[in-house]
Amino acid sequence: MKIQSLGILGLGSRSTLFYIKELNRLYHNKKSGYSTCPFKLWNANFDVLNNLLPQPSKKLTVLVDNYLAELQPLQVDAILIPNITLHETIDKLSIIPKIIHPVHLTIAKLKEDGFNEIVLMGSLHTMESNYLKAAFNKQCIAVVLPDAEERLIIEGVRKHIYWETESEELLKEFANVIKKYSTNYAVVLACTELSVAWDTLGVNVFDMSRIQIETAVKNIE
Repeated sequence: MKIQSLGILGLGSRSTLFYIKELNRLYHNKKSGYSTCPFKLWNANFDVLNNLLPQPSKKLTVLVDNYLAELQPLQVDAILIPNITLHETIDKLSIIPKIIHPVHLTIAKLKEDGFNEIVLMGSLHTMESNYLKAAFNKQCIAVVLPDAEERLIIEGVRKHIYWETESEELLKEFANVIKKYSTNYAVVLACTELSVAWDTLGVNVFDMSRIQIETAVKNIE
């Protein structure tokens, strides 16, 4: 996949800014000098979309389809969407644009590294719904969840990161949960807010957001 023109669908402020920062950082590492990543951004009103999440619906599908259509006049040939949950709806579109898909990419990376079991960390909905479990199971990757109390900690991290109200204590709790499971499992982070909260590169941690971003930068010509 060679990318001539990268597009970003802007959604929540902090998650979108995280993508932009990481794109610029990795592109600079690739090109050096004063390089920053070239892309085209169309910023949606996330409140309208968020009120329809997390469950897929006809109304959400139409809205997402309309949002993606706004990127087409910009003549992009690959699109980053800084919201993992939204890809369940994207998969239901009748015509799917060239999405840099976090689920497909993460599965490929896990299989390449020889993992057939993961611990899934995302929003409470993501952890307890079937979308990602089914996708991993279809590729013979078993999914384990953190215990109930830890899932609530993870959901709290997600919410506080979004509102920029996280505390050092909460981030340490989250780091401890990741370290606990990544000792013996591959841990998959399936929420952009959790990517913001986890900035330590560690063994056995597969961050869907960063995998998307790395793929984009690697393929930009």
